[in-house]
Amino acid sequence: MFDIKKIDLNLLVSLDVLLDLRNVSRSAERLGLTQSTMSSQLARLRRMLDDPLLLPAESGRGMTPTAYALRVAPRLKDVLRELEAAMAPRADFDAHRDSRVFRIAASDNAVGGIGLALAGHLCRGAGPGIRVAFHRPDTARIAEQMVSGEIDLLIGSPRMVPPSAKARVLVEDGFVHVQRHGHPRGTGPLDLESYCALRHVLVSTSGGSLHGYMDELLDAMGRRRAVVLSVEQFTLVPQLLHATDLVATVPRRLAQRHADVLDAFDLPFTAEGFTLSMAWHARNQADPAHQWLRGVLLALALAQKAPG
Repeated sequence: MFDIKKIDLNLLVSLDVLLDLRNVSRSAERLGLTQSTMSSQLARLRRMLDDPLLLPAESGRGMTPTAYALRVAPRLKDVLRELEAAMAPRADFDAHRDSRVFRIAASDNAVGGIGLALAGHLCRGAGPGIRVAFHRPDTARIAEQMVSGEIDLLIGSPRMVPPSAKARVLVEDGFVHVQRHGHPRGTGPLDLESYCALRHVLVSTSGGSLHGYMDELLDAMGRRRAVVLSVEQFTLVPQLLHATDLVATVPRRLAQRHADVLDAFDLPFTAEGFTLSMAWHARNQADPAHQWLRGVLLALALAQKAPG
């Protein structure tokens, strides 16, 4: 059985860097050690953990982690970050004076809504040291990115939230049919026959699909609509509709943001709405800067709450 009392914290820090860089020389350089010292530490880790940890890569360049190392790596990083946070003195956060980069994973629809509101708030309610970088969510890697600190906050559907993450509902919204002002269909109530006959743009955030949630609902009714174009970004829809006679089914808030060029109508069938949650790693739960960001986003989402 592994004896935790024999752990050398410096060795664990070295192991974390070795598993990140998978190269003894580069790891030694990052930690300010000699290559021989780094090699000696790797040898001690191998004896202590009874595992080779890193093996020479078949390509001859760098090293390949063992299965054990791959399993340990994210947990080790998490433990070290938690320890660092626990030992650091607690400090208040002042958005006007402090510096912090927040990295947020969010769809273009979320950026176009809550992201624009956040940008406005930063101009009014924060100093130049507060910066935000939006990233497209990577469903396959989001849990890993949150563990490593590559992503500070996720704004996405509840199904994207990793089981270990903290989360809170940020947005609740529904869907509407949209078309350009002056569309040949006119502005009367939309019936199911007309909806299916129109030529639709579908937003496929995963890329390339011509069959989405609305099509699943229509399938259950024995109906089918004409999807003629698929795009990955919600932000392209208003431009496409404004320049053509295509139509789309989009979140209500998006339709409201583009009411200057689009008319919105209730769908001729029942479709459940959707929820966007914001999620974060547990280590950021009590972080003053992170608490500030979450509070700002909640306040902005409440202010934007869509009617109906």
